[in-house]
Amino acid sequence: MKKTFWDAEARDAALARIDRLTDATKPAWGKMTADRMLAHLAESMKMATGELRCESKKLPIRYFPLKQLIIYVAPFPKSAPTAPELLARQPREWAHDVSDVQDLLARAGSARTTEAWPEHPAFGRLSKRAWGVLIYRHMDHHLKQFGA
Repeated sequence: MKKTFWDAEARDAALARIDRLTDATKPAWGKMTADRMLAHLAESMKMATGELRCESKKLPIRYFPLKQLIIYVAPFPKSAPTAPELLARQPREWAHDVSDVQDLLARAGSARTTEAWPEHPAFGRLSKRAWGVLIYRHMDHHLKQFGA
């Protein structure tokens, strides 16, 4: 079974990995800095909870079987494109950005018990399970990018 954001142990492990980062941590790939990555993770959590609206794209990955392959099976590609809204926020002071991500993880992890989920800009409608796996895999991808 795939790890999911809805599992408290998976969230706690992600938080512990974030605690090992500093604003000077260098990426293994890509152009993103550690502070930009935290801002990106915060914005992606806001998107998942419906707090941040992203323009929807009619891409082939919205449909079976591509959607399921990408969310559940295929490794996330390095330097893949993302919604511009998820890169728009400028980093703030490091401790503030870490706290912001921690708070969003805690809040989102205990929210959304219904199936009333926002539409993902690239994947369209997702179930609660798909959102949980996607959030976890996205965060894991970026934490690996920074060696955490």
